Amino acid sequence: MPTADELVGNTSGSSAKNATCPVTVNKDFTGTIRIAWQAIPNADLVVKDQGMLEACMPKAKIVWNQFNSGGDVIQAFGSRSLDLGLAGSSPAVRSVSSPLNLPVKVAWIHDVIGQAESLVTRDDSAKTIKDLAGKNIAVPFGSTSHFSLLSALDAAGMDDTDVKLINLDPDKMSAAWTRGEIDAAWVWDPVLSKLKADGGHIVTSSAETAKAGSATYDMELVSTDFAEKNPGAMETWTAVENYAAKQIAGKPQQSAESVSSQLGNSPKEVLTQFKGYTYPDAKAQSEIFHGNLPATFKATAEFLKTQNSLDSVSNSYDSSLYTKAIDAVAGEK
Repeated sequence: MPTADELVGNTSGSSAKNATCPVTVNKDFTGTIRIAWQAIPNADLVVKDQGMLEACMPKAKIVWNQFNSGGDVIQAFGSRSLDLGLAGSSPAVRSVSSPLNLPVKVAWIHDVIGQAESLVTRDDSAKTIKDLAGKNIAVPFGSTSHFSLLSALDAAGMDDTDVKLINLDPDKMSAAWTRGEIDAAWVWDPVLSKLKADGGHIVTSSAETAKAGSATYDMELVSTDFAEKNPGAMETWTAVENYAAKQIAGKPQQSAESVSSQLGNSPKEVLTQFKGYTYPDAKAQSEIFHGNLPATFKATAEFLKTQNSLDSVSNSYDSSLYTKAIDAVAGEK
């Protein structure tokens, strides 16, 4: 895991040179924002590719750093190397629970994960997760996929001793798959699509574990210190993400072109990947944040504690949510 000094940011994408701000321009913020992004087809990549943040905060320095999983993002927050960063709901819950208790809050839901995170195997005879007993299953430890896999094993009356779990970052899975080192993997797009194209088939997905009560999300964490000192920048960031989320719904082809330029696949593939997620806007998110999200976090924490991933479960997770910016953007006409 790189330190703050070792992180090397990259710029926005092909559309950034001619970027225009789709929301109110913020000329007040003049600092640096260090952002962790992941190769996941959602609005964050639309924002990055189209240079929206740079256009909307012209006096700011926006530094984008790519990470492979939420677990890596959490480590970077622990070393105070980030201001904002994408992590799944499982690592997000870990970050605000004991023993980590990091000074971060959840500020946004990038997507509700459905079939876009799935258990894929090359074993044609495997129809259920029970059929993978004794097999090698790759998954990034501490990720939402890891949480969903453990949930699926638990629902099937199994645990992690019934299979051989291999901690593997998504970018290393294709090579391990080709070499026959793994029998299955629970992972997200675009790697999921690559494994399916290379002879894999889906056994189950995060959509199914969500139906069973183990919903997962991709979320944005913010340093508590950054959020408290820069509420205006947080509102601008949220407004931009909200615009991009609505763009996926209203202009899917344009959004897919932006995401494909960041992921290196085709817009057609991205359009298919979009169907594996739900992208709530700020209004819907405000309802979620003030509704059942704290209870969902607590249920996730209770499960993680049974897996010895947490020391204890907090009485309430309301304080781990940063709602000021979402509520402000949701109330705009």
